[in-house]
Formats: sequence, structure tokens, C-alpha cells
Amino acid sequence: MSGVNASTAIATTATASSTAAGTAYRGRFAPSPTGRLHMGSLVAALGSWLEARHHGGQWLVRIEDIDTPRVQAGLDDAILRCLAAHGLESDGPVLWQSTRYDAYADAIELLRSRGRLYPCGCSRKDTGDAPYSGTCRHGPQGMPPHAWRLAMPTSVAAFCDGLQGTQQPDAMACSDPVLQRRDGLPAYQLAVVIDDAAQGITHVVRGADLLGSTFWQIALQEALDLPIPHHLHLPVVTEVDGRKLSKSASAQALETTRPELSLWDALAMLRQHPPPELRGAPVAEQLDWASRHWRPDRLRELLTLPAAAPYAEIPDRPPL
Repeated sequence: MSGVNASTAIATTATASSTAAGTAYRGRFAPSPTGRLHMGSLVAALGSWLEARHHGGQWLVRIEDIDTPRVQAGLDDAILRCLAAHGLESDGPVLWQSTRYDAYADAIELLRSRGRLYPCGCSRKDTGDAPYSGTCRHGPQGMPPHAWRLAMPTSVAAFCDGLQGTQQPDAMACSDPVLQRRDGLPAYQLAVVIDDAAQGITHVVRGADLLGSTFWQIALQEALDLPIPHHLHLPVVTEVDGRKLSKSASAQALETTRPELSLWDALAMLRQHPPPELRGAPVAEQLDWASRHWRPDRLRELLTLPAAAPYAEIPDRPPL
């Protein structure tokens, strides 16, 4: 498929899917099968599901399984079973990114034809965690294979997040992200943009740890003539010491034997103050209550949610 046709196909698919669904809101949850879901995952999934239900929209599930060196066999099915046990099931077919390599390749071809990509020989050791300085913009360093980076525009605009407010770009947001890795695999920044467009995603609700990458994704959407979704970044569940729960050795996999207990805990972490008597109620009953009482404004401008903190705010919380 040519680059121009690739762009047209992506945009057409997005428009058609939204029109066919007859809804102005389409959200998604996109876990990676590199580890089992934990409480932080459930908080993010539940928040995105509630935001979709609050707007009378659809909620889709996407399995982001393109980081093949880290993907664990069978975890995709385990993730879907865990979500279903908590009453969170996709309103449409589940999409596996590993079936989408042709679409990513078409997008790379289009970006190359538009002069928006350049090869880069810098390693992670060279760049570290600092903003990329653009060393290879005028010619790749080192020997191939090279990664391919998006040349960010000279001026990067601010955007308004539904919870975190106006976001101004920093040096990292203005640096050039990798879109295709040295091993040929598509990078997250590329895949997420292409798949959001293909699925007709209108609202992206996810963790605040991905807030900074939104600048790159908006730039890429503009470069590919794709629609830009609304963004709402939920606070990330952390340990009391500030470490992201998913990075902590104490992050335990969610149990599916008593999902009604972990669901109530997730609602409490989201500052929704579920009634104590609702803890232990059937999952469907809790989700019905939460859909009718969803108040995302209680999370405004919060970037993190210490895992132990919400319980102190609810003195009559039933014992575990």
C-alpha cells in the first residue's frame, strides 16, 4: 500500500467505525501482556470504563503485544479473563497489535515520503533518560541497523488534559521520539496512534505516567492527518514511597476469585467513596452504582494515588 493510500485507509477506518457505532464517544484500555494485571491496572481500566459509560459511549480493549522480547505467552488471555471477572468486557472485538504490522509499516512509509523521519544510530546508552539532542538529524551516527525517529516540529503546542489541565511542552516533549526500533519493531508511540485511529478512539483515558508522551502522539497524528482524541490522564497508583506500583516488587497480581472486593477497593482509590455496605456486593451492582455516581473531578490535578492513602479517608471501611 502506498503512503498516501495508507493515510487515507487509516482515516477512513476510523470514521467508518465511529459512524457504524452511532456514538460520539469511544474509549479504550490497552494493557501489555508483559505482566499480570495488578491493582494499579484495575484502577486505570475501571476509570476509563466509567468515563466511557458516563458519556454513553463504547469501551474497547486492545492487547499491546508488539514488544515481543517482553511478552509472556498466555498472559493476554489471563488479562482478558481478569477484566471480565471484574465486569469489564470490551464492547467490540479485542484488537491484538501483533496483527497490525502492515499498518505500522504503511505509516512509516508515509512519514518517510513526507520527510518526517530520519535514521538514528544512537543507542539508549548514548541518550540515557535525557531529551534526545537530535544528533542524527543531519545524518545517522554509527553502523546500521538504525532506528527511525520522528522529526518534531519547531514549535510544539500545549494541550489541555481533562483532569490535569493545560500541559506545556518541556525539553523531553520537544525531542524526537523513536517510531521504529533498531530491531525493526514498531515503537509504542507509532502503534498507539495508528491503532487509536483505526479503532475510531475519540477519548484516551489512561495513567498520568503517559502524560508527557501525548505531545509526541499529537505531533504524529498531525503528521499523518489523523484525528486528535480528547485526553484525560488518571493519577497513577503508587507505593507510599512514590514508586509506581507496577514497578514495585510488592505489586501483587489481581485475584479473580473475589473480584467484588478488589473492585470496591479500586473505587475507593479513585476517590469515589463507595458505600461500605457495597463492598462484597456483586460486581454488576457495584458497577451500576459507580456508573451513576462517577465523579472524575475528585481526581483533578492528582498525578499519583498512594495505594494505602484512600482507606484513611474512609473510617468506616469494612475490614479486609
